[in-house]
Amino acid sequence: MAFIMEFAENLVLRLMEDPKERDRKFREHVYAVKDRCQKTKDMWALPLRPYGFWTFERHNSQLRWDAQISQVEGRRDPYDDLLEHSNDLVTPKTK
Repeated sequence: MAFIMEFAENLVLRLMEDPKERDRKFREHVYAVKDRCQKTKDMWALPLRPYGFWTFERHNSQLRWDAQISQVEGRRDPYDDLLEHSNDLVTPKTK
């Protein structure tokens, strides 16, 4: 009966992976992911466009031409609303 237990033990040990090998593989995986993350963060830190790219006249003129872009909240001049409101007060509306 002891030979069955010995056979089962050897079978289980052969099927099991080495804990040191498993830890080594996992550590390599973690370091590889960490390196990829660091590389991605370094790339994100780089500017997408060179300095002054968006200050070219062609970009500013596009904002002025395209009413859909220029009147978006946040790009709209806040004084435009005041001027419209003051014009409504000065000129009476006709019905």
